[in-house]
Amino acid sequence: MTERKPPGVPFESWVDKQIRDAQGRGDFDRLPGAGEPLPPELDTPYDELWWIRRKMAREGLSALPPSLALRKEAEDTLAAARTAPSEHTVRKLITDVNVKIRAMMYMPPPGPPLGLKPYDVEEVVRQWRERRAESSRAESESQ
Repeated sequence: MTERKPPGVPFESWVDKQIRDAQGRGDFDRLPGAGEPLPPELDTPYDELWWIRRKMAREGLSALPPSLALRKEAEDTLAAARTAPSEHTVRKLITDVNVKIRAMMYMPPPGPPLGLKPYDVEEVVRQWRERRAESSRAESESQ
């Protein structure tokens, strides 16, 4: 669209003609996102830092203070341990997160307090065994 609007032609009809010509040439065919729903962020109010938030999400970064990020990680780790395939995996997950919790307990970062203490590995393993036994009992009863 490098041509200029001819004099005397209303702007709206000139633009409409340009669009029709582009459609005829197939310029709008196979555009990225064609046929897909609009992104959900269009419903939210304008945010000047949208590009920073999108980049952080894309790279897996967090804007949370370190203690809150560790709380979230500990919560996610405990959930992962509940569904772990083996006792060894449960022990590894809980031991690894306990190392991080202890480190933060002894050298607290700025921000809100951690409010966590290391998990009892044996207790988490005991709960994992119980859930596993219950699910295998339920499977055998349903068959």
